[in-house]
Amino acid sequence: MGKSKTSDGVSSGLEGTARFQSCVQDQFDNLEKHTQWGIDVLEKYIKFVKERTEIELSYAKQLRNLSKKYQPKKNSKEEEEYRYTSTRAFLATLNEMNDYAGQHEVISENMTSLITGELTRYVQELKQERKSHFHDGRKAQQHIETCWKQLEASKRRFERDCKEADRAQQYFEKMDADINVTKADVEKARQQAQLRHQMAEDSKAEYSSTLQKFNSEQHDHYYTHIPNIFQKIQEMEERRIVRIGESMKTFAEVDRQVIPIIGKCLDEITKAAESIDHKNDSQLVIEAFKSGFEPPGDIDFEDFTQPMKRTISESSLSNSRGDGKSEPKFGGKSKGKLWPFIKKNKGAGPEDFSNLPPEQRRKKLQQKVDELNKDIQKEMDQRDALTKMKDVYIKNPQMGDAASVDHRLAELGQNIEKLRIEVQKFEGWLAEVEGRLPPRTEQARRQSGLYEAQNTSAVNSCAQDRESPDGSYTEEQSQETEMKVPATDFDDEFDDEEPLPTIGTCKALYTFEGQNEGTISVAEGEMLYVIEEDKGDGWTRIRRNEDEEGYVPTSYVEVYLDKNAKGAMTYI
Repeated sequence: MGKSKTSDGVSSGLEGTARFQSCVQDQFDNLEKHTQWGIDVLEKYIKFVKERTEIELSYAKQLRNLSKKYQPKKNSKEEEEYRYTSTRAFLATLNEMNDYAGQHEVISENMTSLITGELTRYVQELKQERKSHFHDGRKAQQHIETCWKQLEASKRRFERDCKEADRAQQYFEKMDADINVTKADVEKARQQAQLRHQMAEDSKAEYSSTLQKFNSEQHDHYYTHIPNIFQKIQEMEERRIVRIGESMKTFAEVDRQVIPIIGKCLDEITKAAESIDHKNDSQLVIEAFKSGFEPPGDIDFEDFTQPMKRTISESSLSNSRGDGKSEPKFGGKSKGKLWPFIKKNKGAGPEDFSNLPPEQRRKKLQQKVDELNKDIQKEMDQRDALTKMKDVYIKNPQMGDAASVDHRLAELGQNIEKLRIEVQKFEGWLAEVEGRLPPRTEQARRQSGLYEAQNTSAVNSCAQDRESPDGSYTEEQSQETEMKVPATDFDDEFDDEEPLPTIGTCKALYTFEGQNEGTISVAEGEMLYVIEEDKGDGWTRIRRNEDEEGYVPTSYVEVYLDKNAKGAMTYI
């Protein structure tokens, strides 16, 4: 009975162990599914933030395109419209919308770097850590299962040996009680029973040892290894939860950081709207379209009861507009039409703008005079630059042929003369118009004549001793070109092994074809680097890139030297 109870107790313990092992395995499966779900949630959030960044970029791009679409085109009628405060406010709104779009680009960039990029790297690390923990769990489970199988085998062997020993003992007792059995057979049965009993004892000892080892391994497994693995998995999962919470905070902070700048953009739009001055805009319209006509006087009463010639009073509309010109006759329905509603002639008008009202004509003529004076100044600047270059060629023949610029100088002289004739023609028309208008204030007259006086003095000063009767230029050296530069110094500049440092930048005012050795070609409007300023010879050394550098006429470029450069100045 005692043996049976022990066997039943051992069987019950083994069955409980098996059930618990199965439960632990189920827990590992549950944790594996849950942690995979957590990673899926994290990847879903990363995808959400990524799509948000794409939306921000698309929105910023559309805002920029919208702002660009409504920007005024250069040299178009739209530019003239931006003198009104309302249109200037609209332009400011477009510019602020461009800055507003930039803040949405900042949101996209920050979310990409601080959330999407960081979480993507973290997910990879999380997957590796999760894989390691479950690998350790499976390894521990396999080890305890191996120990369990060894215990089961030991137990079955001990049970088999016990049964064999019982059968051998019973056979021996039967043989010993049988009188017909020889003594030798009884001895053989006794030895066999003793052998089986010894084998049972050995199996019992082995089973006991295996059981103790299994119990120790099982204790370590369920109280040390598995709890440690579960603890690591729990910590990993908690870190994931904390990380996604921090990312959500960052998501909000990225938006919050740009709110002040977006607020400034909106404040500037409000400020631009408040700067709209309806009175000023109305006055600009009045100044732009006022005709200069005097309002018509009263129309005299015509008495048809007396036989007399029907005439229109001197104070009528026709006399108010007549200055020696033929008087328009009003008859029928046209008699009641007043001057503000006279239709304008369509198509291209005459050169002197005589089709416009006096005030409008004066403005157009003044504008034309100003444009011609600017053209004259530009031509004179080019002529001065070529003259300086010719003087340098005369002093330093190795730089180039002085005669090569004569044709261009003659062409510029002819252009200037033609432009001066045009200016005189339009100034004559302008004087004619101003003579018929009410006298303007002295201040307005000084402002309108200021530019013409400056250009006239500039033309006279630049044209002295430069032109011969045939339109070409003399070879007299001007004061600017009296300084001489030895040819050896010029040539040595290109033999330096170390490149000269950049001391500023410059912008090409005109196109220059550098066809001679030591010079460099530049295009109008091109930006280049200055590596040596003008030393008095009329040339500035510039660099386009590491392999292209050379001299250009100083008058052909506008130089911007760095503030810390010695002797910084600007040539215009």
